[in-house]
Amino acid sequence: MEELKPMRDCTIGLVGTSMIPMAFGDYLRENLARATFKDATDMVDQIKVIKSEEEIALIKQTAAIQDTAMEKAFQAVKPGKRDFEIVALAQHIVQDLGSEQQLIMAGSAPRGTSCPMLKRHFMNRQMKEGDQFTLMIETNGPGGFYTEMSRICVIGKASDELLEEFEIAKEAQKNTLNLFKPGADPRDIINAHNEFMRSRGRPEEERLYAHGQGYDLVERPGIREDEPMKIQANMNITVHPISATKTVFACICDNYLITETGVSECIHKTPKKIFEV
Repeated sequence: MEELKPMRDCTIGLVGTSMIPMAFGDYLRENLARATFKDATDMVDQIKVIKSEEEIALIKQTAAIQDTAMEKAFQAVKPGKRDFEIVALAQHIVQDLGSEQQLIMAGSAPRGTSCPMLKRHFMNRQMKEGDQFTLMIETNGPGGFYTEMSRICVIGKASDELLEEFEIAKEAQKNTLNLFKPGADPRDIINAHNEFMRSRGRPEEERLYAHGQGYDLVERPGIREDEPMKIQANMNITVHPISATKTVFACICDNYLITETGVSECIHKTPKKIFEV
């Protein structure tokens, strides 16, 4: 505030106004009564979403860290382990490799039941033979840039039902990736995804199932009907569809870069498959 007081007639751009506490906003206006306030969020977002070569290199490093953590985490999955133990291992690995912020969710469940990712206070279940374990690693890496990845492993043999549902999730991801190119409208992409899910007899997507990433875990553009920002080259996009029924849960999540003609190869190198451990 002291730095701004001499600039009595200045114009101040506010970024992320929906996240600014009302008390702070009121304080600014009361103490800078002659200043003009404008919402600069869209202007800054337009700058943030286009990644430089240096930023893209850092994004790829983050994805590589997550590949390593996923591999080591699945190697540790076995009967008797609790969900939080695997999550703690994954978090330890990414921090050792340069991550400073993490959102890691996981869950296990017996065959024939849904097995989504859960928050930390639901991760005390002890795994048994035949269980499914679902792991989502959402972290930043050196330089502060985010990517995220999810995969599924099974202690033993994956059921045909799970394999079939996973194929739907993979097909949904591929269907969406085929639509990503400069100029594409997020509203068209989400509508196409929901049409695909209906064609497979699955519910429409109600989450933010694909979005940009950068210094923020969730960055624009959001793939949803109210997003006005079009797809542009050099965006970092994550796509994480879910296909599930009452008895099975399948998901997949990876990052891609938008190129001049479509999308890059997958930034993550972990195979897109159900892992049997």
